[in-house]
Amino acid sequence: MMNLGVLISGSGSNLQAIIDNIEAGRVDAKIQIVISNLGDVLGLERARKHGIPSLVIPHKGLKREEYDQKLVETLRAYHVELVVLAGFMRIVREPLLSEFEGRIVNIHPALLPSFPGLHGQKQAVDYGVKVSGCTVHFVTNEYDAGPIILQRRVPVLPEDTVDTLAARVFEQECEAYPEAIRLFGEGRLHVEAGKVVIR
Repeated sequence: MMNLGVLISGSGSNLQAIIDNIEAGRVDAKIQIVISNLGDVLGLERARKHGIPSLVIPHKGLKREEYDQKLVETLRAYHVELVVLAGFMRIVREPLLSEFEGRIVNIHPALLPSFPGLHGQKQAVDYGVKVSGCTVHFVTNEYDAGPIILQRRVPVLPEDTVDTLAARVFEQECEAYPEAIRLFGEGRLHVEAGKVVIR
């Protein structure tokens, strides 16, 4: 069983999908700790509801390196093997990247490398693309540019708004993220020449 540490900043909707898959036996993992940089967010309540340890590590008043060092110390204390960013609205840097090199994953609501950064669904609608989706990737020091693990496609319909597209993309996120975590736990993900090979 793999030990997960999940970092959140808000509602924890992706966290809930991961919890549901673990409880259903589809992912052989245990969430050791949920950490939020903001207090009073729904994601913390979701963790408490399922008996998962959770805590708030506020980032205000701390330099980025100081904050990430606090994350490292906490994740170590909970014996975390894979760090899962689930709506964590901060860019992770050193020393977190070094401590968990190749063991930090993120999900993005667009088909990277298209539409990185914030508001991926809005970018897709504004640009008029015909296909959007989501991407699970390893986190590196290049923002939204780490090796891609899985992608799921979603058609963009002529009548789509940002909200309707986001809802359909989220349905795919709920499948793709737990699947990527499962593959990692089974030792089936290998990065070769900057690309993920699934074995």
